[in-house]
Amino acid sequence: MPQNPADRRVVVTGPPRQARRVSGYYRPRTEIDEQTTLGHTYVRSLMRTQLRTALAVFAVLGLLVGPLPLLFAAMPDAQHLVWAILGFGLYAPLVLLARWFVRRAERNERDFVRLVEDR
Repeated sequence: MPQNPADRRVVVTGPPRQARRVSGYYRPRTEIDEQTTLGHTYVRSLMRTQLRTALAVFAVLGLLVGPLPLLFAAMPDAQHLVWAILGFGLYAPLVLLARWFVRRAERNERDFVRLVEDR
């Protein structure tokens, strides 16, 4: 037993601390992680948006490439013109379309993350 009262230790006990939960706090990321119906709806909305973007690109691609066989059949003697159309007239719009698709897909994902991130 310590002889000096200052050497004694005092133990203070109390009720155990619990994590504070704010009732009614809405966490979309938890809904997605736990694969609830609401989380499934969030993910489905992202997938639907990405599919809509892909279908738009596919439609534009079909309009760009689809009529080319008819155009080439109408000009059987112009082989140099065919290669010029394929090399220069089609390549630049395809690159621009691909860039638009990537930027749009990334924007869709950023919007989704902004929707479900915890604040």
